[in-house]
Amino acid sequence: MNSAIRRLAVAAIVLMLALMANSTYLQAFRSDELNGRNDNRRVRDSQFSVDRGAILLGNTPIAKSDPVDDRFKYQRSYANGPVYAPVTGYYSYVYGRAGIELNMNSELNGSDPSLAFRRIIDVISNRPQKGASVTLTLNPKAQQAAYNGLKGKIGAVVALDPKTGKVLALATRPSYDPNELASHDLGKVRDAWDKLNKDENKPATNRAVRETYPPGSTFKLVTSAAALSSGKYTPETPVHSPAELPLPETTTPLVNENGRNCGGSDNATLTVALRDSCNTAFGTIGLDLGPDVLRDQAAKFGFGERHLPELSGVASQFPGDPNKPQTAQSAIGQFDVRATPLQMAMVAAGIANKGEVMKPYLVQNVKGSDLKTVSETKPESLHQAITPEVAQQLTQMMVTVVNDGTGKPARISGVQVAGKTGTAQTSPERPPFAWFTAFAPADNPQVAVAVMIEKANVERNDIAGGKLAAPIAKSVMEAVLSQ
Repeated sequence: MNSAIRRLAVAAIVLMLALMANSTYLQAFRSDELNGRNDNRRVRDSQFSVDRGAILLGNTPIAKSDPVDDRFKYQRSYANGPVYAPVTGYYSYVYGRAGIELNMNSELNGSDPSLAFRRIIDVISNRPQKGASVTLTLNPKAQQAAYNGLKGKIGAVVALDPKTGKVLALATRPSYDPNELASHDLGKVRDAWDKLNKDENKPATNRAVRETYPPGSTFKLVTSAAALSSGKYTPETPVHSPAELPLPETTTPLVNENGRNCGGSDNATLTVALRDSCNTAFGTIGLDLGPDVLRDQAAKFGFGERHLPELSGVASQFPGDPNKPQTAQSAIGQFDVRATPLQMAMVAAGIANKGEVMKPYLVQNVKGSDLKTVSETKPESLHQAITPEVAQQLTQMMVTVVNDGTGKPARISGVQVAGKTGTAQTSPERPPFAWFTAFAPADNPQVAVAVMIEKANVERNDIAGGKLAAPIAKSVMEAVLSQ
């Protein structure tokens, strides 16, 4: 009998120790993970009772919480919801969070460690928890211009301050209204969610930072930077540029879009090659420099790194080990080169900023409920992609593209614009991607922009970066420069 009791007691002690160990493990190591789960209803109910901080542009809220007379206590609302949805994201009782609402959640709901002192004061004074506000870097006029320019199209626009890395505009279309997902009518929320997910155009997709695309001829800026930096080329160096360029290891040549040589010559200068977006010239350069040089230059502009963690940005990619034909294709932004619109805006911004690529950022500052600044983002250099001398050479080449070449639709009266068009082919089944990236003024850059058009509902022969993307870039640059 005593032996049975002892065994039972030992088993009970073991179970108690296991329970204590599991409780300690959950509290010490998994509490943040469990609290952050969208399906944790207890935490979700608690958070929906918090006066969540606003998301601001200057002093103007684009997302805020208003008191309501229901069990949730506060209703999240979004001003100009579809315009800012790729940035703000949504805050939904049913489907959790996205965008700034997700990645700045602890600041917005007041639980972040940086707000610990504020919470202690609230507890002592018996005041309810209140979240911090998050101020963004967006320029409202530039954001609206970007959104308007994308009307009727599927695509994205990103604009940056080249000198600081501030994001001035970040728009994608089609978009969605986050107010529908923030509603307290949970049936309507589910209906809105189903509609979003059934839409073949994917309006909830952040095409500016969360998707990568073949950049086409805008990548020729990277190839040009590598060529000029190598010391083997100057803007006036003749480059082999026939109508068709035979490629090693294949019977398929690289061809120019118009079926002709570049600028009336089989040996166009590098400036003319960029002006006319000459595939064979840049294929020649790619074969000459090799994939490692191109990959290294791309990395200096930010390829291979994730940017804008505020929006869960993904990395752009240059192929790992292309053969010679693939290298020639990569040099013109084809094959497996993939870039986000943000990344191509960074390329233009780096050239504009004397070769120095600044780390892009979207959050200007965080302020507690007492309006005291908790944190503030300072400009940070990411890489010196090219020398100031090479940047100046490349700037003048890009000015030629806009003044005399494929980028004419981006010209602004009284302002010198530097830019590069791109039209990226994929397959016969889908239309090409139209690109344009630029900065202005060329001699004192205030804004750099990239526009990507995935689909525009026009005839295939009418798809070109100069026709579709450059006018949008122009309107965004004008919006920034007019202030």
